[in-house]
Amino acid sequence: MESAPKVSHGGIALQSARLMTHLSLTFFQLQHFFILTLVISIESHIFLKGWNPMFHLFFLFSCFVIYMILRRFFLNAPRSVYLVDFSCLKPPSFLRVPFATFLENATLMGIFDSESLNFMAKTLKSSGQSEETCLPPALHFIPPKTHQQESINEVHMVLFPVMDDLLTKTHLSPHDIDILIVNCSGFCPSPSLSSIIINRYSMRSDIKSFNLSGMGCSASAVAIHLAENLLQVHENSNAVVLSTEILSNGWYAGKEPSRLILNCYFRMGGAAILLTNRKEAKDYSKYKLFKSLRTLTSFDDKSYLSAMREEDKDGKLGVSVTRDTLQVFPETLRINITLLGSSILPLSEKLKHVISRLRKRFLDKSQEIYIPNFKTVINHICLPVSGGAVIRAIGKVLKLNDKDLEAALMTLHRFGNQSSSALWYELAYFEAKERVKKGDKVWHIGMGTGPKCVSLIWECIRPISGESKNDPWAQVIHHYPISGPST
Repeated sequence: MESAPKVSHGGIALQSARLMTHLSLTFFQLQHFFILTLVISIESHIFLKGWNPMFHLFFLFSCFVIYMILRRFFLNAPRSVYLVDFSCLKPPSFLRVPFATFLENATLMGIFDSESLNFMAKTLKSSGQSEETCLPPALHFIPPKTHQQESINEVHMVLFPVMDDLLTKTHLSPHDIDILIVNCSGFCPSPSLSSIIINRYSMRSDIKSFNLSGMGCSASAVAIHLAENLLQVHENSNAVVLSTEILSNGWYAGKEPSRLILNCYFRMGGAAILLTNRKEAKDYSKYKLFKSLRTLTSFDDKSYLSAMREEDKDGKLGVSVTRDTLQVFPETLRINITLLGSSILPLSEKLKHVISRLRKRFLDKSQEIYIPNFKTVINHICLPVSGGAVIRAIGKVLKLNDKDLEAALMTLHRFGNQSSSALWYELAYFEAKERVKKGDKVWHIGMGTGPKCVSLIWECIRPISGESKNDPWAQVIHHYPISGPST
């Protein structure tokens, strides 16, 4: 691919950042000087009036207490984190892989036996995907080109377009980015993916960059959680999160069914997200981060081993997904939503849950524990797109109806499982359908190997319209929802 010209900015941004830091420190110093001058003036007035000495002590002690309370409040008050906008990749149509093409190529490779080919055919048919999902160019070759350079080429093809689109949408210059986080689970080159982005866009020398790998389908939500924490520390900052999964080096060339599943499900995708803690951003951002929560169950061996990337008996590298996944993921989710519910649910839902737990423990162990109705506070839910069966299993835990599962099932149908970036395709689906209204709350549930679960709740803070003309759902949104994709 041809590379676009880099953005040149010299040291202007760095000097500007240092100037702002200097001005901020000067402001706080002047503030402390003003308070000290005020206290001394009042004390001098009290002394000249000849008031009781005990009043002096009382006044000084009161000033100290008030100062410490105000200092603690202003220093520890969490900064608001805003989602300005996001972009999703719409893979080019020439990369689509109809089922017949996929199976024909797999046959011509000469590495799969008839049992493996039959397994992949059944998996594709029941996956809930359409014939429009895409694979990177490296996997269209026979045999697939899985070496390093092809993976780097895929990085350029996936991340550069979404980054360019985000910068265009938000009118942001690359040197205005203070924090950069790139997540990709299975591909971790050196220099890192974040370094590739910094080099491409000639970003500042003092940018805080991070590269997340091995976090599975929850990686995008984990990256947002990390960005939130960083934005609590670094004021007046912009953070960009780039989320993708590179497939060129992830093709499994063996015969074990548990590892062949990912060949059938994973497809191209990528997203770029702009977050900020700038106060003025509330006037133009789409969402405000209302709540975030991260939990994991890696301490349990059954959970830990439910999905793992390792070599098979023939030395072929691949991710094995066991049947325990359909039990482990819902259980990991239950732990997360129990903690989440305690902080956001109304009292009536909390009481129903507590009463059901007490009834099960002391009266009737056969009774089901009441799952709180999160739709009392949540308007839209974006679920992990790990496959139709997983979507249905999570929907069962949360007692969701078909309408609630629509965005996840339609994203799976149109784009396949895009790992961590799929959550943003679901949010784009809601926006394209013009269902997100000002004041609505959107729940992102990121789940991945480990296993781990991350909940992000966004509050819409401005009207959202006209998104049906933007990728990834442009020109196809009117076809959805389709009736009953097989899962």
